[in-house]
Amino acid sequence: MKFLKYLICFVLIIGLGSAIWIYYPHYQLYQMKKHTVKARQADNQVSYLTYFKNKKAATLYHLAIGDSVIRGVGAEQSQDLVSQFSNSLGEQAHKKIAFNNQGINGITSSELNQLVQTGQFDDSIKQADIITINVGGNDIIHAAKGLDLQSVFQTYDELQATFTKNLTDITDRVTKLNPHATVVLLELYNPLSPDNQMYALADKLLPKWNVHIYEVANRLPSSMVIETTKVINGEHLQNLAADGVHPNLAGYTAISEQMIYQFKHQYRKTAA
Repeated sequence: MKFLKYLICFVLIIGLGSAIWIYYPHYQLYQMKKHTVKARQADNQVSYLTYFKNKKAATLYHLAIGDSVIRGVGAEQSQDLVSQFSNSLGEQAHKKIAFNNQGINGITSSELNQLVQTGQFDDSIKQADIITINVGGNDIIHAAKGLDLQSVFQTYDELQATFTKNLTDITDRVTKLNPHATVVLLELYNPLSPDNQMYALADKLLPKWNVHIYEVANRLPSSMVIETTKVINGEHLQNLAADGVHPNLAGYTAISEQMIYQFKHQYRKTAA
């Protein structure tokens, strides 16, 4: 009988620990986004759009680095996210936007970090007014190949820690080279259909990943995280390309519109 009590307690503790591990990041994300909303209500602040509209320069420079989502896989040339957002921002801010798309198909956060640290983008970073970064999806894809469900759980925290360090290193160098640039990070989204047996697991694990993106962004002098998961999710599968992973034209348009919405409604942090 005593053994049974211990066994029940052990199972309850394990269950509670697993629940906290899975669901606490949802709460963290909610709190971070709520804090951002409160910050939007602050006095004597200007939105990102107003800030760029008021800049004296006639031309703004937008650098985008990262993976195939930055590159624009899934859409035709000039229909990619970087082109669409830059053109939309130019119209809204009444400025010319010169954009530089340095997306690399298949790149991981470790590989991007290496390029950034070795100075591959130094000149472009120094010139940029806006620097958009999207990376991390390939970290998970590469690590999950051939693994079973249990192995994915076992490696997830280590994989996430490596990604967080890489993103921290990347953004640290970016802000060191150009502390006045606005750094734009994108949430990692779940491209799976709700019918997929892995959908529920991915939907639970993603907040654990994305909360670290918000934490990295909060350390930066001027930054925002685009809520990609609002427009690419199980209820908006029409925004995915035929490969079921990348956005299509509609998807990139939806992300671009989300970026513009946040540029209009989110107040800009300023460098110290």
